[in-house]
Amino acid sequence: MAKHKGRGWYSRLLAAALGVTALAAATSVWTAQADPTGGRKPQASISAPDAGHEGQAVTKVAADIAHASDRGAKGVNITIDDGPDPIWTPQVLQLLKDSDVKATFCMVGTQAETYPDLVKAVVAAGHRLCNHTVSHDTAMDKKSEAYQSQEILDAERMITKASGGVRPEYYRAPGGAFTPYSRELAASRGMRPLGWNVDSKDFERPGADVMVATVKKEIADGPTVLFHDAGGDRSQTVAALREVLPWLREQGYSYGFPVR
Repeated sequence: MAKHKGRGWYSRLLAAALGVTALAAATSVWTAQADPTGGRKPQASISAPDAGHEGQAVTKVAADIAHASDRGAKGVNITIDDGPDPIWTPQVLQLLKDSDVKATFCMVGTQAETYPDLVKAVVAAGHRLCNHTVSHDTAMDKKSEAYQSQEILDAERMITKASGGVRPEYYRAPGGAFTPYSRELAASRGMRPLGWNVDSKDFERPGADVMVATVKKEIADGPTVLFHDAGGDRSQTVAALREVLPWLREQGYSYGFPVR
């Protein structure tokens, strides 16, 4: 999601997440392998995988930030951040179903752990999962590599467990706070770094009409559109999606997923 001020919701979330990352650190080992070219390539070694997930293969993907759609030039990627949320995620899921749209849900680790049934519902509906870190720290690009590793790898573990074994396919840094290290680490775990082209600004709750106008104006700039299903009252988001989704289809766009 884009960076915003005054987010008391995330301050409380961060406080709750600190205990989670501290516990997870005891079972995770973070190492960095020297790159022959002089750079540092992160490697993650998880010493105690969750039961039932040990046999899953992880294939490295590209580490550059994805924006394009797998549906080509007229494709659109709907991305939904910060959930799952017990009030708003079910409403967004129903709206997407009614509109026959698949989306990418960028989930916060502690939210996924708290609401595993919603994570499973997202997967069952054919949507994709994205890792949005444990605590949604928009300043994590200023933190140590060890901290970045914990935020990304612990969230991957939490989301995978909550989903019943489905791994996130993307990694979106909170507020776009990517670093070369975090991108390489995510890519090494099979999670393509994911950006956005159109920020609906729904987190500021400017009104559904303003959100719709923003998408209509900026969709020509690129296919990946950012909305939210958590962090407060998302009724305006639901209203905006109800109008935007059919409008995009009327303009000849088709719905897809970000490239991997």
